Amino acid sequence: MEIAILLFDKITALDAIGPYEVLSRLPDAKVTFIAKEPGLHRTENRMLALHADQPLSDVAHPDILVLPGGFGTRALAEDEQLLDWIRVAHESSIWTTSVCTGSLLLGAAGLLNGLEATTHWMVTDALAAYGAKPVSRRIVQQGKIITCSGVASGIDMALTLAAKIAGPEWAQGIQLGIEYDPEPPFVGGSLRSAPASIVELVRAHAAELS
Repeated sequence: MEIAILLFDKITALDAIGPYEVLSRLPDAKVTFIAKEPGLHRTENRMLALHADQPLSDVAHPDILVLPGGFGTRALAEDEQLLDWIRVAHESSIWTTSVCTGSLLLGAAGLLNGLEATTHWMVTDALAAYGAKPVSRRIVQQGKIITCSGVASGIDMALTLAAKIAGPEWAQGIQLGIEYDPEPPFVGGSLRSAPASIVELVRAHAAELS
């Protein structure tokens, strides 16, 4: 089972690594990190680099496609070479997925028109501009397309997908193996529960990175 995870400059690391940690534990999984140009691609804060082993052309028909998010998706949403590759990969994929602003790439490729989808809370309007129907759910499945909200939700999405592929027990085994049992120290991990002052703080920090 070939799983392709897209890398690019200004990616959010956990968007890619969270799903990788889950999906790489599926039976017969082969995970390949791909990019327009193989090699190192730095995260949005420039502190970490992730390595893409192969170019897009080497993995034209993955069984599972994972499109992470990050500030780099803004430029990629206008990259017709990448968008064409996403369209072709989606034609034959079993599952096409996105994390955070990775859904903007699905939208730009024309794959979300008229479909419910989710993304990071700060870019909901951008998702709607591609003809999608934005919803605030953490994970949204529309046929073989699964979108999830921001960053850490990629782990939840991957576990949901693992259960569909290998069954609930296998997915629960993965969850236990990675000891994914969150106990965050604060209430406020979503726009619905965060204080207004924290929301503005996050917006300001995002503006500095973009």
